[in-house]
Amino acid sequence: MPHLCCVDAAPTQRKRVCTPTQLRLSSAFAMDRYKRVLLLLLLRHRRNKRRNHRRFWISPLIALRNSDGQFFMQEYRELLLDENTFFNFFRMSVASFNNLVETLKPHIKKQYTKFRNPLEPIEMIGITLRYLGSGNSINDLHFKFKRGRATISRTISSVCQAIWKYVRPLYIEEITVEKLQNIALDFDLKANFPHCFGAIDGKHIRLIKPDKSGSLFYNYKKYFSIVLLAVVDSNYKFVFVDVGAYGKESDSTIFRNSTLYKILMRNELPLPDPQPLGNDHNNEPPIPYVLVGDEAFGLSKHVMRPYGGSNLNVKQRVYNYRLSRARRYVECAFGIMANKWRILHRPIDTSYDLTINIAKACCVLHNFVIQHDGLKQQDNMAISRFSQLRPHSNEESLAENFIRDQFANYFMSPEGALPWQLKKI
Repeated sequence: MPHLCCVDAAPTQRKRVCTPTQLRLSSAFAMDRYKRVLLLLLLRHRRNKRRNHRRFWISPLIALRNSDGQFFMQEYRELLLDENTFFNFFRMSVASFNNLVETLKPHIKKQYTKFRNPLEPIEMIGITLRYLGSGNSINDLHFKFKRGRATISRTISSVCQAIWKYVRPLYIEEITVEKLQNIALDFDLKANFPHCFGAIDGKHIRLIKPDKSGSLFYNYKKYFSIVLLAVVDSNYKFVFVDVGAYGKESDSTIFRNSTLYKILMRNELPLPDPQPLGNDHNNEPPIPYVLVGDEAFGLSKHVMRPYGGSNLNVKQRVYNYRLSRARRYVECAFGIMANKWRILHRPIDTSYDLTINIAKACCVLHNFVIQHDGLKQQDNMAISRFSQLRPHSNEESLAENFIRDQFANYFMSPEGALPWQLKKI
């Protein structure tokens, strides 16, 4: 299309001058040409995409398994010959595995069609447990179980969601007054810390940096993570979990944004009534039931933290020692869980949502195995030292300091003191 312009009437000096209307026409032509080029590129891309046909309907590696999907069942029957080998492979006993299958089977069973046969629930659960317990990648399981990568990924996602939805209500039970009273009695018996209904802490779960996330998941330990905030009882079992907070956030911030904190602040948590720490109920003030945490948490009416600073007197150091005896249960619980479900030992290379589901499933399975199989020796061997305590500045009211001082006074009294506590400070 020729360039549109006006010719000056003077014969000696011709000059190309375009009107605004002609300039708009030229710009429109240029835009139309740009759109045509994009359209041609899109058509060529679609044509090339149609040429990339699948080489196989089923990969030859996957086709090696029996047509009825008995490859997994053959290995499963071999593992049944030795209970210790079965436990090391699936991270639970045969009875616990069968119990889990019976619980989840109605909710994950797929319908048979005229196309390929679906995975049986026992195989879906077995693949998921092996993925969580071994720490292997989905690609490794593809070669191990002769199933497609996409199939394994969808299986892990659906089973983890089913575990959280249908198994969690049975093993992370609803919080009641009776339950918190029993937890407090166990803490007093095992950790010598009265009126404690749980130990609270956060654990960073590594993951591969999600796309377009910037520094949201980059934590102070110099890697990308999400945070698992948990309350644990004296049997190393989870009472409350909150998963999915960004790695850059502190434990105190995550706790303040959690459902548990909001319920505590509204006085809606079914806590036992405050009672004196000692046997003299007439002269001692009633003390509320509390959580125990490290310096990352702020001191409040229902959360006790250590005394800060280095110039502490004997009473304050004894209190810090007694609090650490109770708080160690949550650190040990994280160590036991990570040592059994070894997917937590490496960066999880899945989507953000699937990583959350994996972490929640590990928490439920942790309680499930402890309740059915107890704590095995190999679970306790690799309890690592967790995050170093980070100072956290908080405004501490007189009432909260008074409650902490009452605990410190009780630990120094003849009734609450331990024979060896002065040797540990």
